[in-house]
Amino acid sequence: MTNIRHQPVAPTRTQSLAPGAAIDTHRHDDHQIVYAGRGVLAVTTDAGSWVAPGTRAIWIPAGTVHAHQAHGELELHLVGLPTADNPLALETPTVLSVGPLLRELIVAYTRSPEDNSPERARLRAVLLDQLRASPQEPLHLPTPTAPLLRTLCAILSADPSDNRTLSELGREAGASARTLSRLFHTNLGMTFPQWRTQLRLHHALVLLAQNTPVTAVAHQCGWSSASAFIDTFRRTFGHTPGTWTHTSR
Repeated sequence: MTNIRHQPVAPTRTQSLAPGAAIDTHRHDDHQIVYAGRGVLAVTTDAGSWVAPGTRAIWIPAGTVHAHQAHGELELHLVGLPTADNPLALETPTVLSVGPLLRELIVAYTRSPEDNSPERARLRAVLLDQLRASPQEPLHLPTPTAPLLRTLCAILSADPSDNRTLSELGREAGASARTLSRLFHTNLGMTFPQWRTQLRLHHALVLLAQNTPVTAVAHQCGWSSASAFIDTFRRTFGHTPGTWTHTSR
């Protein structure tokens, strides 16, 4: 990434972003929690991307070079935390589950960032406690560094509905299925089916934020049927895509 802006203090605020709007590449000396109260937020680094709907937040450690991308009308809540406050002890961006209480704490804390009252300090303490208890979610889509994987992943990123097998894709990328399978394990730490499912879920969240019907999302992302997509979505996020679409606006 080039033209990196340095913002020493990670802001605490609420910010609205129009569909497709972005916050360019930057870094903070502080940790940051980013939460989309409405819409879908994508955070991208050189290591990959993390996409979070309204039931998830993204932890961004201090010093991480990253950019934000809005999908749908985005209501963004930003919570900056000094490096001394690392309730998660995490050194890489991570998606966190956001329950009803944590959601209200984040919204309330970002509503009045200039408030230095004792009440706000207590609110912050409870917020940190809830962050410590938040389950981590495996919603990271890593970016490959191996040239062969870059070629293959670019093919699928351009068309997530591409249902070709690893052998068939390998013929286009110029490698055997065995070689590519080994690279997925060593370079990305996951299997090819796991990576493709992550890619499709990320793409599905973007389409849902754009009000694309569930059946169309399933088709455009490569699921064999709407029911297969709904089942995968429910197992990943804990609810159906229709429920999420209704509650995220």
